[in-house]
Amino acid sequence: MTDTIDLLEAIGRDASLRHASVEDLTQVLEHAQASEALTAAVASGDRSRLSMELGQRECVPPQSTQMPGHEEEAPDAEEEPLSVPDPAKLSQG
Repeated sequence: MTDTIDLLEAIGRDASLRHASVEDLTQVLEHAQASEALTAAVASGDRSRLSMELGQRECVPPQSTQMPGHEEEAPDAEEEPLSVPDPAKLSQG
């Protein structure tokens, strides 16, 4: 039995295998004595058995962004808010 990772690498390197029909690729894998999970994944398009063979580790990308964050500045408690003077009081003075 040929190593599954080696076969996947070979398929990735060889354009004729990468773009082969399902039937042709299945025949190549059977001839190479590929694992049952890899052959089934190619034939059915279902990668679940292949995931189980490879350890079923799911890769979840982090939910961070590449942009810096922008935090709003909280007003200082010591500062008094600006007030607009009353125009009526200004004209009386």
